[in-house]
Amino acid sequence: MIPAAAEVLHVAQPLVSQQLRGLERELGVRLFARTPTGLVPTVAGRAFRREAEVAVRAARRARATARAGTGDVAGELAVAVQMGFGTRQLPRALGALRRRFPRLEITLFEEPNGAELERLGRKGILDLLLVAECEQTPEDAHLLGAEEFVVALGAGHRLLAADRVELTELAGEPWVRFDRDSALDAVLKKVLRDNGLAADTAARVSQTATAVRWAADGLGVTLVPASAVPAGYEHLVRPLRPVVSQPVVAVVRPEPGPAETALLELLRQQNWDHPGFLSVAS
Repeated sequence: MIPAAAEVLHVAQPLVSQQLRGLERELGVRLFARTPTGLVPTVAGRAFRREAEVAVRAARRARATARAGTGDVAGELAVAVQMGFGTRQLPRALGALRRRFPRLEITLFEEPNGAELERLGRKGILDLLLVAECEQTPEDAHLLGAEEFVVALGAGHRLLAADRVELTELAGEPWVRFDRDSALDAVLKKVLRDNGLAADTAARVSQTATAVRWAADGLGVTLVPASAVPAGYEHLVRPLRPVVSQPVVAVVRPEPGPAETALLELLRQQNWDHPGFLSVAS
């Protein structure tokens, strides 16, 4: 670990070791455990690293804000996105943003849970948050559109013959579900409850693409936003009747700079309500 750090910092290895020991003396805790195979971060070391990373990102953002006043938009833009939402729209918007501001560096916090989002928010390092609308959504959030949900089925499943799947026809199906504290699992639980369906859980995963692939292999059915369906699996998903959808909003930090403002506008220009592969049959 120390040789690699020395190489990145372009300093001699003994100097890095000396600085680490000095930092541990100053803090009064051991940040690393010395083992025969190298240094291993302690619990305190891991906690210190997380907070240090937050401080570094905040410093980068401050520099970017200062440069923006001169028209030179550079530095770091920190974006967090809730699992499954904007899977196709966000990369397109970020690509256009980078073409406009080629010196901008984007840091993406993918699929943070509620506790992690709260921590990031308290630290004030997020520039833009992309989430599903909920009761706690701030009043100044920007509505982008609505993500329609689709059911992913196994190859050869009987319900693939329909343009839309009636929710009641999913009774008795096993489900590939998501982490218990995720927004997607909350959507699934509500859909099942509102339609009198049992939650027969076959598996839990943390990625929407994994859920669709496992459903395709016959492990169970799953419910995901249409934009989260991985390429090549569109033929195995169907929209639902009644329609299941959820509004998607962007929350931008106070007094946004030109990069945040431009990204918000680019997100508004994306197609949120009608993914091209979805059937429009009613």
